[in-house]
Amino acid sequence: MTAEEAVPVADRLRDIRGIVFDLDGTLVLGDRRNHGLVPLPGAVDLTAALTARGLPWLTFTNGTTRTPEAYAETLRGIGFDLPDEAVLTPATSAVDHFLARGHRSALVLGGDGLKEPLRRAGIEIVAPVGKPAADAVLVGWYREFTMDELEAACHAVFGGAVLYSSSQSVFFASAEGRALGTSRAICAMISSVTGATEQIVGKPSSIGVRCAAARLGADPRDLAVVGDDPELEMAMARAAGALGIAVTTGIHPADRYAALPPQQRPHLTVSGVDRLAALLPAATGTP
Repeated sequence: MTAEEAVPVADRLRDIRGIVFDLDGTLVLGDRRNHGLVPLPGAVDLTAALTARGLPWLTFTNGTTRTPEAYAETLRGIGFDLPDEAVLTPATSAVDHFLARGHRSALVLGGDGLKEPLRRAGIEIVAPVGKPAADAVLVGWYREFTMDELEAACHAVFGGAVLYSSSQSVFFASAEGRALGTSRAICAMISSVTGATEQIVGKPSSIGVRCAAARLGADPRDLAVVGDDPELEMAMARAAGALGIAVTTGIHPADRYAALPPQQRPHLTVSGVDRLAALLPAATGTP
């Protein structure tokens, strides 16, 4: 049993210094193309209460169809009160990691939601044409993917580019049920051809959790991570020593979490974020 495991959940809730929320299936639900987002019950009220109490929070989505700023604008349009900085995507953590690693160019298989944050950080976007040279290949949501782009990405990796994936999860939660992602499938093709193993920049990677912790100004072990996927948010929480809180409003029911090995289970499972309102006042010291 780790030191964190020995501390009761109620005590850990009281001591958290920031909360990382998943987006799809936790705070909102959209369609299979990640559009038409609608808040889940209690999500707007809970996040507003956290802000009023001074407990920092942000939302980290593995979605890359929008820039973080565009996600924030969309969320404000459906009732959430949050600044642009309160939304992280794999593009956010990729920028942090690429700059730290000295990557100055990237072949991006994805749209402007993935490319624009890199451009703003001064990272050159290399077109997936021919036999390009790049420091990195970054894969995100990209249903327009073609064989020509596969060939270009493989040549970039053959030439020394490091392969990165926004997310290796098979599905994400939508109002229509489980929807298939694209990053894993595209990376599988590139890996099969080149023999390269992708590094994940989104959840549940250490790259992602370090980015979130830095934005919240807290140690990863002092965070609560709230989400609907045991292979993403709960895995990220466990690896970082954070408090993992699972919700059943996304892709998995409660019995899916209960069936996990003890070391992979969430520390707490609730039916939705609305249930956290009754638990978090003790965490923030506000009645």
